[in-house]
Parts: sequence; structure tokens; C-alpha cells
Amino acid sequence: MKLLQLDSSPLGAYSVTRELGAAVVAQWRQAVPGLDVKYRDLASEALPHWTPLPREAVDSLAPDVRAEVERNEALLQEFLAADVVVVGAPMYNFGIPSQLKAWVDRIAVAGRTFRYTAEGPQGLAGGKRVIVLSGRGGFYADGAMQAADFQEAYLRQVFSFLGVTEIEFIRAEGIGIGTEQRAASLAAAHARIAQHGVAKAA
Repeated sequence: MKLLQLDSSPLGAYSVTRELGAAVVAQWRQAVPGLDVKYRDLASEALPHWTPLPREAVDSLAPDVRAEVERNEALLQEFLAADVVVVGAPMYNFGIPSQLKAWVDRIAVAGRTFRYTAEGPQGLAGGKRVIVLSGRGGFYADGAMQAADFQEAYLRQVFSFLGVTEIEFIRAEGIGIGTEQRAASLAAAHARIAQHGVAKAA
């Protein structure tokens, strides 16, 4: 079994999504002997904004362009090969970090992970499980601010569009309110990881 882990927060040890993502992956390692884990830190090794690049005749391209094409293909292959994708996704200004968006732009590829048909779009990257670790400074799951949640709604739409049907969100909300709320939210998220059976057989 292959697991792809992504971190996108630039906050390092202070990041709640990095902490929660590490806990999820540790649980999977314990539950699945021989688990093949691929890790990408999208903050420390940020991808440039996506631009159209030719996929044909790679050997004839300039070295820097060829390297970018090859990296894009490697990112896509990592996603396609993964049985489980663990995504650390903090909320920034109601959405996701630009670092994570740059990764999404490289896996949402027409003809590879989705296609358009006369009956509508069809996802081609199903059969995998996505677990999103969501961190929010305020409370967005319910109440007046729910309409401002373009983070989880966007990620659910993207992965669903690509054909993924197993999408789970484990969130820590209100972490910007104060130290007590941050600690309580983290404790609740860790409890959900432990009790929810995140690493059950996919």
C-alpha cells in the first residue's frame, strides 16, 4: 500500500496541520506493515505557479523547461500511485495556501485525472482515499461563518471531480482564539484520529 503525505503550512513546528498529519501517518504506519510513504513539503519546496508546458518531445526542450515538465509528471504519478493521500491544509484567507493550490494544478490534468464527456465530466483518479487535516483560526464548520469556508468545500470539490469518493476531514477549529482553545481543538482532533479508525483497511 502506498501513502502520499503533503504538508503545506509554512509555520513549521507551530503548525497544527503538520502535527495532525504526522499523527495520521504514524497510525497508518502502525496499522499497515510495509506501508510505502512518500512525503512532500510544499512549503519548504514550494512549486512555482502553474504555467502551460508542452508534454511532447521533452528531450528537445530547454533544460529548465524539461526539468519542470518532468517534475510535473512525477507529482502526477505520485498522486495516481497513492492508495491514501494525507493532506495538511490550513485555511488562509478563507481558502487554501497557494503552495497547495500549485500542487492541485499539477494533478488536475484533463485526460489523466479527469475527462469531459457528452454526459458531463468524469473523474479518472478514483479508488483512493483522501484524508485532509484542516486547521482554522476561527469556527467555520457551522454557524454564520460557514458560507465563508472556501477551503474544505474547494478540496472536496477538487477530489470529487477527480473521481475520489472517500474524502475525510479532520479539523482543528478556533486555534487563533487563544491558547486554551487551541489546546482543546488539537486534543479533540487527536482524539478523533485515535477513535475514528483513520487507518482502517481502505
